[in-house]
Amino acid sequence: MLTPSEEQALTPRQIVAELDKYIIGQHDAKRNVAIALRNRWRRMNSPVEMRNEIIPNNILMIGATGVGKTEIARRLAKIAQAPFTKVEASKFTEVGYVGRDVESMVRDLVEQAVNMVKAIRKEEVKPKAEEAVEEAILEILIPSNNDASEDKVLNERTREGFRDKLRRGELEERKIELTVQQGNSTNVGMIGGGMDEMTIMNLQEMMGGLMPRQQKKRKVTIAEARKILLEEEMSKLIDMDEVKEEALRKAENAGIIFIDEIDKIASRSGAGGGGPDISREGVQRDLLPIVEGSSVNTKYGVVKTDHILFIAAGAFHVAKPSDLIPELQGRFPIRVELNSLTQDDFYQILKEPKNALTKQYVALLQSENVELSFHDDALRKIAEMAFNINSEVENIGARRLHTVMSHLLNQFLFDIPDVIGANAHLVITDALVEEKLKDLIKNRDLSQYIL
Repeated sequence: MLTPSEEQALTPRQIVAELDKYIIGQHDAKRNVAIALRNRWRRMNSPVEMRNEIIPNNILMIGATGVGKTEIARRLAKIAQAPFTKVEASKFTEVGYVGRDVESMVRDLVEQAVNMVKAIRKEEVKPKAEEAVEEAILEILIPSNNDASEDKVLNERTREGFRDKLRRGELEERKIELTVQQGNSTNVGMIGGGMDEMTIMNLQEMMGGLMPRQQKKRKVTIAEARKILLEEEMSKLIDMDEVKEEALRKAENAGIIFIDEIDKIASRSGAGGGGPDISREGVQRDLLPIVEGSSVNTKYGVVKTDHILFIAAGAFHVAKPSDLIPELQGRFPIRVELNSLTQDDFYQILKEPKNALTKQYVALLQSENVELSFHDDALRKIAEMAFNINSEVENIGARRLHTVMSHLLNQFLFDIPDVIGANAHLVITDALVEEKLKDLIKNRDLSQYIL
């Protein structure tokens, strides 16, 4: 695993090499997102007087479902260790209507950034928190004796004996009484009618702060107590003001927002200027200031969107990219067409990526001590069948491999461990693939069987 400093300094070629570990093909798309990511590092290291003038080159990905658009964006965020949120443009509504407003995507991004920074801070304070948890559990088991007497010496010896047992894991199932904090249930949703999302969030936070948290005594095992106390201790050691400040900086300078199905809010070519097209255009106009650069209020503070990287994607089967309003088109200067997947691509997807479906199933069955292996001819047969089904029914890209593999292996997954016991070795051959999937081959109307 790369360290954060190494990830931030990756060259475009190195970024593409990282993406290649998980995504087959689509070299143009990988190349463009790699340049966009490197440009963020370049901006942060550019002369101070120019830093705020350099705007990100947002990307519009055009391609059918299942060709890797979302996966490229998600993997890019992981490589950059950047806050990432995915939204569907079709879920938004024009301001004033019931539904999510476009600013909610920025609030989601900030929430991701806060969780990310908080997780990093928790790891930093974890050793100190674990020491405090050990002392807290010892205090419950053997309360300390502050008297200057022989009893105090005996008490200390007993505590040290229990400390050794705790560290060896000998007391994990022992039950102790623990005082835990009960979360507040401020049911603002019941009074939220007519309020915007931001007002409801602020009201929830305010009511949560005003209402005292209730305490409750519970009997739990030491293993459970350790988890509860560790979370409490880590939260005490973290400065949430610092977390919020860093999260806002991270969201503003490194955040990535992936807007899927952007073609669904484009006005249809040749359509009249009325009905749903007006609402779609309204959503685009609401989206425009966010992408152009504006300030959005969140419960953690104001976020400027000027340097957030926006990656939009759509199949554009009915509408065309030129059907988006001109101002919005101008904010996505980099356009990348993703290629439809070939039969050979399917074969490579089954075999090469670090998270290949075949490797996922091998790992699943390892948990049952069952060995699973695939003949190369079997992988080619699976790829051929998935490709043919996509050609004859609806093309859902690489997602077809999930449904075909599930159909192929479902019986084995059901029979393990009752019929097929531990230490078995399952070998998937091309003949077995033919046999298991023959009902799919015979039936051309596959929509009732396959997604």
